[in-house]
Amino acid sequence: MKPVVIYRRVSTNEQGKSGLGLEGQAATLARFCESEGFEVVAEFQDVASGKLPVEARPGLAAALEKARKLRCPVIVAKLDRLSRDVAFISGLMARGVPFIVAELGVDTDPFILHLFAALSEKERRMIGERTKAALRVKKEAGALLGNRTNLADARILAAEAKTAAARAFADRVRPEIERMRAGGESLNKIAARLNAMGVPTARSGAWTARAVIRVLAA
Repeated sequence: MKPVVIYRRVSTNEQGKSGLGLEGQAATLARFCESEGFEVVAEFQDVASGKLPVEARPGLAAALEKARKLRCPVIVAKLDRLSRDVAFISGLMARGVPFIVAELGVDTDPFILHLFAALSEKERRMIGERTKAALRVKKEAGALLGNRTNLADARILAAEAKTAAARAFADRVRPEIERMRAGGESLNKIAARLNAMGVPTARSGAWTARAVIRVLAA
């Protein structure tokens, strides 16, 4: 069996204490390692923001050091468990320790990892910008932001911003869809490949042949 080091992360102390997120990641990684024939030789975790550098995340630093000594990869459940920042992901790659994202599969090309990091960073920025802009408009209109009576409106605004960001995320993969289509791949096969890569649709759902057609026709 191939040795691997596992790394998990959640962002808040509450999540860390309760196990929320950490347990889910552990279960996902256990299934992935079993199906791919990996032997877990060490496990590390952090309760810290993904914005922090490696030096401020002792679990990640230890995981990288262990993997470097054993010359094996680090496995995470999702790319954002490392970071949503492109520079951070690029910096990790430059350290010479390979890492595998279970959600994307073992054969994901480094270029694809860069692409997903860039899209994730863009999505995070768009959500923040759209939410701030929408709340600014409501404040200028006299709404009392932070009041419990406005929580429903805030949730709606956040949902709208997330949907818009997800749509932009999907639109960015259109060139790849067109490339696969030009290569003779069927709509169903394209949908299956996108799902395997973990790429969401405009509504953050699973790809189908119909969803592929909508993107191509947009």
